[in-house]
Amino acid sequence: MELRVLQYFLAIAREENISKAAEYLHITQPTLSRQMKELEEELGKTLFIRGNRKIILTEDGILLRKRAEEITNLVEKTELEMMANESVLKGDIYIGGGETDAMRFIARTVQQVQSIHPLIKVHLYSGNAQDVIEKLDNGLIDFGIILDPADMSKYDFMKLPAYDTWGVLMRKDSPLAQLEVITPADLLNQPIICSRQEMVSNELSGWMNGEFEKLNIIATYNLIYNASLMVEEGMGYALCLDKLVNTTGNSSLCFRPLSPTLTVGMALVWKKYQVFSRASQYFLKILRQQL
Repeated sequence: MELRVLQYFLAIAREENISKAAEYLHITQPTLSRQMKELEEELGKTLFIRGNRKIILTEDGILLRKRAEEITNLVEKTELEMMANESVLKGDIYIGGGETDAMRFIARTVQQVQSIHPLIKVHLYSGNAQDVIEKLDNGLIDFGIILDPADMSKYDFMKLPAYDTWGVLMRKDSPLAQLEVITPADLLNQPIICSRQEMVSNELSGWMNGEFEKLNIIATYNLIYNASLMVEEGMGYALCLDKLVNTTGNSSLCFRPLSPTLTVGMALVWKKYQVFSRASQYFLKILRQQL
């Protein structure tokens, strides 16, 4: 597969119309159609369902779009790194992580880096642990922020001096809001909204002495903001980390920690034998100094 053809494919997927994609790419429609036919023949897969007005991706087409986006992003990232001016420290740093208050620590490091070298840019990607690890393995980000517990045998890592506390996000007028802490027994028979990550389920299962399966889980989430809207609308109680949702002032929500206390540490990870750009090397140097 040629990079140019993948870019053509992505244009069609974005425009959902071959004519519009051809216009955007400044090539003729027959040429673009021929390129896509040859791509389908090369892969032995049907990538599009061609309608009168709109083109829809097949399941194979959706998978190719995901991989094509990763490939083109990686090529662009590599080109920027190769063209970096050796006399001036500049470049791009790519960091992925879940929602955690520990990102403040990373933000302070980035602020110090940019105060000395303002041409360095930082790109943040928010996602759950599986998303972050996938992008790290594919070279799309330089660093990932991973919550414990996690298998870090494939990575080099640096423990961060930050911890998050597990608890329950709820409406201030809910029955459990009268409690100072939440025990496993308090959650039984309640509508629960929980993270869909397997590692999280294992951690909470240990906290509940193996009774996690008894919870009435009505919904799952990968990032907490949308889950907090469900809580605000009275759907149930969200198991989550502290300091991620504003519960002060006029907020209708409150947070209660779990008892026994359940905390998680976190680490900055990167691939073993990673070849960093000069900007990423400098970021890591400043982070080590802060630690």
